[in-house]
Amino acid sequence: MDKQRMPLKEVRELAQKFTPQEIETCINQQLQDGLNECRMGTSTDYVINELSKAEFVRSKMEAGVSLTDAMRELAKSVRRAQSGFSE
Repeated sequence: MDKQRMPLKEVRELAQKFTPQEIETCINQQLQDGLNECRMGTSTDYVINELSKAEFVRSKMEAGVSLTDAMRELAKSVRRAQSGFSE
């Protein structure tokens, strides 16, 4: 299985700009309407994926984790999930 590209810049910007609750609202908007207030653009799958990553990072930040460490935790979680698919 090909590993998906993780555009860290987008995730970082979303996590810095929006709270977890705002991101969750955007995810729901995207699912219901195909558009959202956080990010306009490409396919719903892509948008949901990016918003979910940003929500993970922002939640970590609000728990006192630095942005850099939250991004590292995200990358670690993604790698762990991807390795489970390749076994």
